[in-house]
Amino acid sequence: MEKQDKIIAQIEIDKYLDATGMRCPIPVLRASKEIKAMESGEILKITASDSQAPRDFRDFCEASGHELLLNEERDGKYIIILKKG
Repeated sequence: MEKQDKIIAQIEIDKYLDATGMRCPIPVLRASKEIKAMESGEILKITASDSQAPRDFRDFCEASGHELLLNEERDGKYIIILKKG
């Protein structure tokens, strides 16, 4: 098991968003809508295919006060895990 897999396995995911096939800015807009309905401290895992997603979610977290727990590319997809601030 890779180090990142161990990290993911330790995180209790509260909600999932599959943004595969969606282009910027749709993944961030969908995630923003999902996270608004969540409680502070809850975890959202996003899977995206848009190469802009890592940067977009980093900027989104900085602007909105959410914590970016994981932001990595894996087999052509991007795994992003956010903790609601």
